[in-house]
Amino acid sequence: MIPARYQASRFPAKLMQDLAGKPVIVRTYEAAVNTQLFDEVYVVTDSPIIAEVIQGINGKVIMSKNQHESGSDRIAEAVEDMEVDIVINVQGDEPFIDAVSLEKIIDVFKKDSEKEIDLASLMTPITDWDEISNPNTVKVIVDNQNFALYFSRSPIPYPRDKEVQATYYKHKGIYAFRKRALMDFKKLPMLTLEAKEKIEAIRFLEYGKKIKMVETHVTGIEIDTPEDLERARTVWK
Repeated sequence: MIPARYQASRFPAKLMQDLAGKPVIVRTYEAAVNTQLFDEVYVVTDSPIIAEVIQGINGKVIMSKNQHESGSDRIAEAVEDMEVDIVINVQGDEPFIDAVSLEKIIDVFKKDSEKEIDLASLMTPITDWDEISNPNTVKVIVDNQNFALYFSRSPIPYPRDKEVQATYYKHKGIYAFRKRALMDFKKLPMLTLEAKEKIEAIRFLEYGKKIKMVETHVTGIEIDTPEDLERARTVWK
């Protein structure tokens, strides 16, 4: 499922911006289909503009019935009546998604015989302090089994002791859900930490869900700003 909002707060209409001859959302949809990992790939949107461009390439679209605060809410509505076990949320601004990383988070559920894990997601190591301190970059800290402890737009862990070495991880906005966790998310109200940070993954932590993080070294480019779009165009060439 690819949630796609036209009016993104930081970069309005970013999903319809041109990336090497096609809109960003089309590039993302095609990348998801080309992994050949999924039974079905849908764009979930409330925008007739985005729906039209996906239907124009014979892609599959689900129109949202309600207004939604997050991509997970939008997807939860779309899959509520579907017979599915695992749902993958690929952000619409991720045209560089790769099959290897996606396969890693799908494998989390294949190995989870007790069905204890509610979600799986990706993280990638980052070392540039500008990126670490950038609030547009969501960071994650994990326990010794790579379960998420917290997500933040601030640098975490805070470097109070400069002598202690720590790896900083960027959270990549790709999730794999058990359907039941997604349905719970839909019913649970937003709490203070999610509202403060504007990071939907925090809601799962606030309600005690287990998020398994998987490390990947495929960084790609998430298109959050016009500068990201220019970098994406350069890389695509």
